Amino acid sequence: MEEHKKFMREAIRLSIENVTSGKGGPFGAVIVKNGEIIARGANEVTSSNDPTAHAEVVAIRNACKKLGTFQLDDCIIYTSCEPCPMCLGAIYWARPAQIYYANTKKDAAQINFDDDFIYSEIDLSIDQRKLPTTQLLRDEAQVAFMEWMDSEMKKEY
Repeated sequence: MEEHKKFMREAIRLSIENVTSGKGGPFGAVIVKNGEIIARGANEVTSSNDPTAHAEVVAIRNACKKLGTFQLDDCIIYTSCEPCPMCLGAIYWARPAQIYYANTKKDAAQINFDDDFIYSEIDLSIDQRKLPTTQLLRDEAQVAFMEWMDSEMKKEY
């Protein structure tokens, strides 16, 4: 457990440093493989003008680049806060072995990082969501899917 605490403390350190430097929100993440930190990430949303640059996503991008792969098999993600819906989705796609988090989503909501709206929207049918969403040109888009099914160059994930 002490090793896990060590890695979590690094994620927390990154979150604090991110606030004091003015680079972004109070979120940090590290990715560990075989007992070694292979990547770090801090929230860069406002400094990079990228709404997807959450700490976990930044760390995943850095880890995948370092490892030369799109999956984080046998890796552990330590994040200073319970992942938001986007980050949780990215984490599942990256397929790490485990996640550890410090602050909860309720803690984040108390400082105005409230993901409840997104969680509730995901549970609704498309026609009930606040963001108007319309399907268009499905038949034309199916061509790419058919090409994928038949491709000998695809790398499945």
